Amino acid sequence: MIKIKTKKDIQIMTEGAKILAQIMKELEKKIEPGISTNELNMAAESHIFKLGAKPSFKGYQGFPAALCVSLNEEVVHGIPSSRKLKEGDLVSLDLGLFLNGFHSDMARTFSVGEISFEAQRLLRVTKKSLKVATRKVKPGNKIGAISNTVQRYVESQEFNVVRDLCGHGIGKELHEEPQILNYGKRSDGPVLKEGMVLCLEPMVTVGGYEIKQGEDGFSFVTEDGSLSCHFEDEVLVTRDGCQVLTKL
Repeated sequence: MIKIKTKKDIQIMTEGAKILAQIMKELEKKIEPGISTNELNMAAESHIFKLGAKPSFKGYQGFPAALCVSLNEEVVHGIPSSRKLKEGDLVSLDLGLFLNGFHSDMARTFSVGEISFEAQRLLRVTKKSLKVATRKVKPGNKIGAISNTVQRYVESQEFNVVRDLCGHGIGKELHEEPQILNYGKRSDGPVLKEGMVLCLEPMVTVGGYEIKQGEDGFSFVTEDGSLSCHFEDEVLVTRDGCQVLTKL
């Protein structure tokens, strides 16, 4: 069942999402060659606690960190370590926090120094795919309108969307109904209603859309080793459309 949020719920979630976006902006400032992925994780966790919240990811299904840090062919759920960012990398940061009984969740991919033309295109297309997805969030549309729009735009740019992972509802639980695929038919899925809060998260690859489990047991990587990119926003379905709660 898809949960409709009350005005009070929305107020709390809006506050949490705003804090989360602030933290992501601070993490972006630290992206440079030589910083370790664990340093980014420690900074994220420190900010979360300082602002009165708790990490959503740490301990979730055994995940050992507050921040997911995924590089290049890693799509999502990379575990922070001593590994350092280097010039030309794409790094995806996925972060969640828990505040006053509700979760917030977002992700961004950043360039590390100068990146290839292909990586620039991937970054631009994935970012835009999230933007076009939000335009389909309004009462009366089906979830499939979001999914189909992302797929059609990404494939028109000669990239692929990951099919084995998806966006989701969010609230008192980190992952709630509905699942929001990044591909499919416009007529698929339930109808959007005012008060729903959703996490839209296109995951896009340069090569094939097939993925596999990483060696660490948590991450997912592209099966063909191609570059990947991940953007995620938390959005509220409003009376006339949607509000991006994690807008930077």
